[in-house]
Amino acid sequence: MSFHEHPGDAPATGGVSGTADSRSHLLNHRTAEQYRTAVADGVDRVAAKLTGVRGPFTGISPEQLAPTVDAIDLDRPLGDAAAALDELESVYLRDAVYFHHPRYLAHLNCPVVIPAVVGEAVLSAVNSSLDTWDQSAGGTLMERRLIDWTAERIGLGRAADGIFTSGGSQSNLQAMLLARDEACRIVQKNSETELRKPEILPKLRILASEVSHFSITKSATLLGLGADAVVTVPCDRDKRMSAVALARELERCRREDLVVMAVVATAGTTDFGSIDPLPEIADLCEREGTWMHVDAAYGCGLLVSKRRHLLDGIERADSVTVDYHKSFFQPVSSSAVLVRDERTLGHVTYYADYLNPERMARKRIPNQVDKSIQTTRRFDALKLWMTLRIMGADALGELFDEVVDRAADGWKLLDDDPRFEVVTEPQLSTLVFRYLPPSGATPELTDRVNLHAREALFASGDAIVAGTVVDGSHYLKFTLLNPETSLDDIAHVLDLIAEHAGRYLAEHATPELSHRRAG
Repeated sequence: MSFHEHPGDAPATGGVSGTADSRSHLLNHRTAEQYRTAVADGVDRVAAKLTGVRGPFTGISPEQLAPTVDAIDLDRPLGDAAAALDELESVYLRDAVYFHHPRYLAHLNCPVVIPAVVGEAVLSAVNSSLDTWDQSAGGTLMERRLIDWTAERIGLGRAADGIFTSGGSQSNLQAMLLARDEACRIVQKNSETELRKPEILPKLRILASEVSHFSITKSATLLGLGADAVVTVPCDRDKRMSAVALARELERCRREDLVVMAVVATAGTTDFGSIDPLPEIADLCEREGTWMHVDAAYGCGLLVSKRRHLLDGIERADSVTVDYHKSFFQPVSSSAVLVRDERTLGHVTYYADYLNPERMARKRIPNQVDKSIQTTRRFDALKLWMTLRIMGADALGELFDEVVDRAADGWKLLDDDPRFEVVTEPQLSTLVFRYLPPSGATPELTDRVNLHAREALFASGDAIVAGTVVDGSHYLKFTLLNPETSLDDIAHVLDLIAEHAGRYLAEHATPELSHRRAG
């Protein structure tokens, strides 16, 4: 019997009504042309949106859009891909936030490169699951090769290994899990008495800077340590972890008979793009025998950049988080956690007779589930594979260098503009600043002005910026990840912010401020 003489080719007779119609939606050899047409239609519509959007957002509110979504009866299918795409226009495509637009300046969302989108289309259709070899032959080896490539770029050594994850939060969680279990193993090995793991956990501490990612605290909670297990280390004026303060905290923990299971250094903080002093932190961790984790979810783009030296010291880490879906311009999701010593991944290895029996490991069958806290897992590595094979690493580095260069120019623009106050000169591509009302404005009014300017800008759809809090005050934030964003775009958005702020002041300024302005 040939492939095209599959028993399922015969029309369904009897049984449940509609079986043949239901099967017509399955992707297989009979429906390949239908798949080609439907996907091409979807691609055409997205391409039309990409060329036609005038701003990053339409400004629609949840209250305006919710009735349209709620009115759709999900139990009454349209039965036609074209009709569903027509409907999708009104519930999603028309009002989506488009990260490719040069005036999207908010969060760590990047425009994506075309080779990665091609990879996304392939992996979604084939639908491999990267847990065991018998579900992902080829894909398993390709993911392993990309992990090796990344480890080589970091400089972790020949014993390094890792796994792709859903994002930086999951990568950080797995790194903290490995650090926790390694700390417990070492304490048990060195203890004169037999200590059980529950007896050790209350003593464990994680040291991280005051601007580290919130997923570190979330990880501590999920791992049964509690949020209080995370000790905040102060930063210097450039929002980098203070090595002096870290040394002081390490000494305090030793004095109080606490076990520092990990020091988390950040290479690209979410708010400021700051990079902690990695060599100094590595020295302290080596002296104390403490696990060093580097959260490089943002700064990993430096691995292919002309600024690679900014990551000096990362090669001494015990674990590293990278987010390709930030500074490698990949579609979500695409992340990984890497470790210096592949043996530490054994802390997440569990064997199941129905999936990855231990005999398969003895036969050296490459099962990725042995390293992951996920079981079913998408072949997200294919997107990066296609990107490297079509564009190459240098081209990715050029894109990231462009946004870092643009941020440096944007900082000069802000620093020279009396309407704004900028917090710190960026190491990467983030600018934190605020609009300054006329002299005499209270801190409360300044906060309200900046909050309003951000909200009004978002509602207009002309541009999107982020916000954060610095020393108790509200600030605005540009996160640049689009090489198409020009200095003119930045200047225009600053003018829009100033206009919205000025209108707010004209309508809400207190008599006292109005008097001072007149004077």
